[in-house]
Amino acid sequence: MSTKIAVLGAGSWGTVLANLLTENGHEVDLWSHNPDQVALMKRTHQNEHSLGAEFTLQPALHVTADLGQALDQAAVILFVVPTNAIRSVAEQVKPILQAHKGRGEQPIIVHAAKGLERGSELRISQVLAEVLPKELIQGIVVISGPSHAEDVATHDITTLTAASDDLKLAEKVQKLFMNDYFRLYTNTDVIGVEIGAALKNVIAIGAGALHGLGYGDNTKAALMTRGLAEISRVGVKLGAEPLTFIGLSGVGDLIVTCTSVHSRNWRAGNALGQGEKLPDVLKNMGMVVEGVSTTKVAHQMARELDVDMPITDAIYQVLYENAPIRTVITDLMKRSGKPEFDFDNASLQKP
Repeated sequence: MSTKIAVLGAGSWGTVLANLLTENGHEVDLWSHNPDQVALMKRTHQNEHSLGAEFTLQPALHVTADLGQALDQAAVILFVVPTNAIRSVAEQVKPILQAHKGRGEQPIIVHAAKGLERGSELRISQVLAEVLPKELIQGIVVISGPSHAEDVATHDITTLTAASDDLKLAEKVQKLFMNDYFRLYTNTDVIGVEIGAALKNVIAIGAGALHGLGYGDNTKAALMTRGLAEISRVGVKLGAEPLTFIGLSGVGDLIVTCTSVHSRNWRAGNALGQGEKLPDVLKNMGMVVEGVSTTKVAHQMARELDVDMPITDAIYQVLYENAPIRTVITDLMKRSGKPEFDFDNASLQKP
C-alpha cells in the first residue's frame, strides 16, 4: 500500500532514501531549503553535487522547496538534515502540523541523522520531542546502521535498524523501507542506537587520521575495538542496552564508517593525518562532517558523566587544541595498564 512520505533534506542520504521509498511504490516529496537546488534537480533528474552524475532520480519522486506542500497529508515525515539543523527545521514543521491538526491521523516522525546537538548535548530524538508536541505526532522512530548513500544508490545490500520506544511504529517504518537490497530490523533501544550512531563518527575521524599517518591494520583494529568500548561505556551510563553496541547501529556502523572512503569523517581524519589544517579540511569537504562537532559534545558529556573516553579526548585535543596527532597517540599508548574488561566499573552498570 502506498504511503505519503515527506523527506526533509536533499543531501546524499536524504536523496537516496527518498529515491528508495519511491522505488518501493510510495508517494514521496523530497524537500530542500534551497530553491536553486530544487530547480536543478527537477531539470536534470539528478543530485550531481551530492551523488555524481551517474545517479538518476526516479521519475515519480517529487522535489520541492515548499515545506507546506511536502508535509501536506504526509503520513511519515523523515528528517535527513544535519544534526544542528534538526531543531530549526522541526520548528518550521511545527506550525504546519498545527494547521493540519484534525485533518487525519498524526504523522510518524522518523530521523536518519547521526549526531548530538551542540550546547544541549541532546540526542536527535530528544530534540524532535522537545519541538514537536505529542498531540501532533504518533511518535518518533530512528533509522540507523552501516550505510553509505553511495552504496545504497547502486543497490548494494544494506541492513539497518529501526528503533522506537513504540515497537509497532518501528515495525511500520520497517515495512516502508524493506526491499530486495535494503533490510531493516527493529529495536526498542533508542538511546543505544542514537549514541552508537553519533559517537562512531568521532572514532572514524581517528581511523582516517591513522590511515593518513601510514599506520597499519593492527592499529586500526585497536582503535575501532577500544573506540567501541568507549561508545558502550557512555551509552550504558545513559541507559542503553549493552547488546545494542554489538549490533548494526553499534559495531556495524563503526566498521563501515572507519573503513570506507565514502565516510566524510574518515576522509576528514585522513586529511588531518596527512598534515592539513582543520579549517581547510572542512572547507574542501563541501559537506557537513558530523564527527567534528560531535567530538566536542562527547568530550563534554564524558566529563559530566565521569566516563573514561581517552580516544575521544585525544581526538578532541587534535581538533580543538591543535595537539600533534603523533603526540596524542604516544600519550594514549603510555597510559597506565588496566584490564580489558572492568565489569565492576560503575559506568558499565545501567542506572
